[in-house]
Amino acid sequence: MVEAGQIALTVVMGVLLFGVAAFLSRLEDWRSYTPLTTGGGYVGEQTGQVHHEKPAGIVRWLTTVDHKDIGILYGIYGLFAFAWGGIAVLLMRAELAAPAENFIGANFYNALLTTHGITMLFLFGTPIIAAFGNYFVPLLIDADDMAFPRINAIAFWLLPPAAVLIWAGFPLATLTSGDVQPAQTSWTMYTPLSVEQTNPGVDLMLLGLHLSGVSATMGAINFIATIFTERGDDVGWENLDIFSWTMITQSGLILFSFPLLGSALVMLLLDRNFGTLFFAAEGGGPILWQHLFWFFGHPEVYILVLPPMGLVSLILPRFSGRKLFGFKFVVYSTLAIGVLSFGVWAHHMFATGIDPRIRASFMAVSLAIAVPSAVKTFNWITTMWNGRLRLTAPMLFCIGFVQNFIIGGVTGVFLASIPVDLVLHDTYYVVGHFHFIVMGAIAVAGFAGIYYWFPLVTGRMYQRTLAKWHFWLTMIGSNVTFIAMLLLGYGGMPRRYATYVFGNSELVSMFTNLHVIATVGAFIMGFGQLIFVYNIVTSWLEGARVRSGDPWDLEDDGMKTKEWTWFERKRETALADGGEEVATDGGEAVEEDE
Repeated sequence: MVEAGQIALTVVMGVLLFGVAAFLSRLEDWRSYTPLTTGGGYVGEQTGQVHHEKPAGIVRWLTTVDHKDIGILYGIYGLFAFAWGGIAVLLMRAELAAPAENFIGANFYNALLTTHGITMLFLFGTPIIAAFGNYFVPLLIDADDMAFPRINAIAFWLLPPAAVLIWAGFPLATLTSGDVQPAQTSWTMYTPLSVEQTNPGVDLMLLGLHLSGVSATMGAINFIATIFTERGDDVGWENLDIFSWTMITQSGLILFSFPLLGSALVMLLLDRNFGTLFFAAEGGGPILWQHLFWFFGHPEVYILVLPPMGLVSLILPRFSGRKLFGFKFVVYSTLAIGVLSFGVWAHHMFATGIDPRIRASFMAVSLAIAVPSAVKTFNWITTMWNGRLRLTAPMLFCIGFVQNFIIGGVTGVFLASIPVDLVLHDTYYVVGHFHFIVMGAIAVAGFAGIYYWFPLVTGRMYQRTLAKWHFWLTMIGSNVTFIAMLLLGYGGMPRRYATYVFGNSELVSMFTNLHVIATVGAFIMGFGQLIFVYNIVTSWLEGARVRSGDPWDLEDDGMKTKEWTWFERKRETALADGGEEVATDGGEAVEEDE
């Protein structure tokens, strides 16, 4: 009965996807809407239809092809997914505060573990980067819009159904009296576990992942085409901004890795529903899945971290009062990471019994890829050295990124060593290392970008004190949590366990203390994100208005980039709508709204 339901579900999803593809194929011109340089509307190249202003209300957001609107949609979507993933991890941390099973149970813990990882990587990490890329890359390179505006919109609108499919197991578990459950495969979906679970929720999750991969691939093609073909006349490769360099490198990684993940997901769906043997012991073998998954999975780490590196490389010099030290070396190291990232995937598989000679080669490349990352780190530190530092909220988060990235990178170097990895593999040390990168670096750099460009997007200023509270709570919470995880790993605590009731009482006591510390740190971090949400929402609605087109006083140091020139031009042509204006925390005079 369950197998019949799975087959029916697969057929329905296939018909739906075919219908969507058939509808899209009827569109005559993917680039039929191109924004006018004057900002006066948009015109259909072949239809001749001219729309002098955008539709109002919800219709605008459902039909927009403006890169700025789509960037905002990506941002809101990414932050919503971030909230979902954060709530899941707080529930897991509360469960781990005591050794025995407490209040959510092992099965629900496994479901949260699975969706937390997938949500933070595929529904938060990639979309939040796309938010910055969509909004600011065309402004930074002096382009009118993305190369393919409609494809840009389609790429975003594939994400909401992807999230629904990935999360569907939770509400369906209630509606179907448990016949459908959320996936419990972990985010890596290792076979044979992911093949043998008959739960239809796994199929929904795999289909959702596939949609998110199609979305990311479409976006990557668009970014590559935009940066190659839409740059302004005065924007050459030699003076392309560092954020655009990281976006084009990231897009290249997506182009070569996400289709492979999509193929592996289709193979897994075929094994689950049609009896193929791609990952069965008598077929390709369970290890084949690990090779396919990690060939995507490790470039994915750099897909997530390269654009945040670009954000920090762009923002940090603005508040150091000097240009980025060694700009060319930062660019070359970005490209080097992009190439080397495809040669390190098997360091996730040192414990699987692969040939020691092959294992040694992957160790060598895994150690080598630390070099370009170290180049960037030293360039950031040197940029700040003897600089005129202004400790605004964006600058604080950039410094926090550098600190967390150093810890995450150094712990990764240890895991790249075969003897060390064999001891620490599948312990909380890996969890601590990875979270120093994903939350401690990627999300922190995202906060830096949000605060830096918040005046440009909204025309208003955030509350500076709340932003700094957000910074300190995030940094304290992340370091307390993830350092406790590293110590748990040194003690031998295995990851992905809902309970840790062992025979050694002293060991259980040590694990309990460290888990409590990690849980306290996680809730500190969570409270910081509540402050962030409150600050952003209230400031967007009623924050004090910025008083100039250069709210960070960048022109004083010759650091003003094209997006701020666009913002200044926008302010000059916009109608005044009242209210007080305020300098940022990087300026001198501040006038608060009454």
